Amino acid sequence: MENLHVSSVQFDISWENPDQNLTYLSQFISTIEKTNVIVLPEMFSTGFSMTPQLFENHHQENIISWMQNIAHTKQCAVCGSIIFKEKDTYYNRFLWIDETGQKIYYNKTHLFSLAGEEKVYQKDTTVAPIIHYKEWKIYPQICYDLRFPESSRNIQTKNYDLLIYVANWPERRSYAWNTLLKARAIENLSYVIATNRVGNDINQVNHSGDSQILNFEGNILKLAEKNTIQIVQTLLSKTKLIQFREKFSFLEDQI
Repeated sequence: MENLHVSSVQFDISWENPDQNLTYLSQFISTIEKTNVIVLPEMFSTGFSMTPQLFENHHQENIISWMQNIAHTKQCAVCGSIIFKEKDTYYNRFLWIDETGQKIYYNKTHLFSLAGEEKVYQKDTTVAPIIHYKEWKIYPQICYDLRFPESSRNIQTKNYDLLIYVANWPERRSYAWNTLLKARAIENLSYVIATNRVGNDINQVNHSGDSQILNFEGNILKLAEKNTIQIVQTLLSKTKLIQFREKFSFLEDQI
């Protein structure tokens, strides 16, 4: 079974400044020597903006082109969420683009009402797709989805190996972030990559990051330093995952 090299990119997003964010990320990502998957935060090009109309002029086309270039140059997959307009509707959309040309998306299901996200973006109740990549099954989620375990329940129709969360999760709720990530890994017998931003947004809400990579027992394999721009990387073993699931067949006991 093929191992998976993964990289979680924790950085300070410049508010509503896509050009600056992409320029910075291009330089930052260039320091990665070897990886199969690069995970960026939620709305990595703008921050958690409630003014999507500012980014109508070729924004999403530019982001997709940039991601395709990263995937081609690094010969890997790159993913994260962006503001995406489809017809007259805005979505908080997770995008996955890899070196094979595969492009997969998921629109955020659980919109954060405390920030008025549901008034600006469209909720999508479509189940997130399973991403097939290098003999791995990967399941994407976005930030607030973390609080709703039913959306990531690892039932037979999903049967994923790796759960990805991209987020703009504030420091003042970091205890919930750290606790729920462990729970999702344990209950789903799955690896978890959780990539969060750092720094203050326009509302002076601080984000401490706490980006992390966990194994199927809920143990942290890699943890980014708080309030620090950092890339954390590790190697995920598919063989160890399969062996653990064979020994502890909890997923088969679901009703």
